[in-house]
Amino acid sequence: MNDRLEEREDNIALLIDADNASPEHLDEVLLVLGELGAINVRRAYGNWAKTSLKGWGNLTGIHSIVPMQQFDVAKGKSATDMRMTIDAMDLLYRGHVDGFGIMSSDSDFLPLAQRIREEGLPVYGFGTAKTPLGFRQACTRFFDVAALHLPHDVEAAGKSADDSAGVVDDELIDLLGQAYKASKRDDDGYASLSELGQRATAVSSFAARNYGFTRLSDLIRSVPNFDVRTATDGSLLVKRLR
Repeated sequence: MNDRLEEREDNIALLIDADNASPEHLDEVLLVLGELGAINVRRAYGNWAKTSLKGWGNLTGIHSIVPMQQFDVAKGKSATDMRMTIDAMDLLYRGHVDGFGIMSSDSDFLPLAQRIREEGLPVYGFGTAKTPLGFRQACTRFFDVAALHLPHDVEAAGKSADDSAGVVDDELIDLLGQAYKASKRDDDGYASLSELGQRATAVSSFAARNYGFTRLSDLIRSVPNFDVRTATDGSLLVKRLR
């Protein structure tokens, strides 16, 4: 008998709004989502008779994505969103999915993201920079697909932390500052980096990858406003300097 217990990966469902997402970003989306769990459900929705979806059609077999056909029932109206929402709720209530990835820049999925999160499941959104703020904030984490093309590791890109600091804006520094203030700090003013990250994502769809980093620690180190050090137990601590 094998006494070893294997850690179960979260079962993630990736639902793609092919009408409002570009296939050129699929590899990056699968890479990021694959770090969060096993993508066992992969579906792309659209009217596959359209020539505009040809790029998606070529990828469905390569990445084991099930193409879900939805005809346009009325001119100028897309029934794809409704079909995708119905399937998401069906998966949710079956109880076999631990999280959802929604690849779309359409704000119509805001209520869906909110409803899934009400059930305690994470929603990972993938869209363009033009995605409405409401949908971004409704997601547990939102990823700008264009930013996923940036160097994900400072060292691998051959850049110093200072070289990458330019991607960080005032809004992010303010968010990190608020998360730091809300975190428990030791006598020297250092807080757990893990807690800071949790508090940041609690009030925003913040994700380090949107700024070109795979890890929050690399992002924080690139910001001169913060200092990062390693605790005796190996965990990382952060302190705001100014």
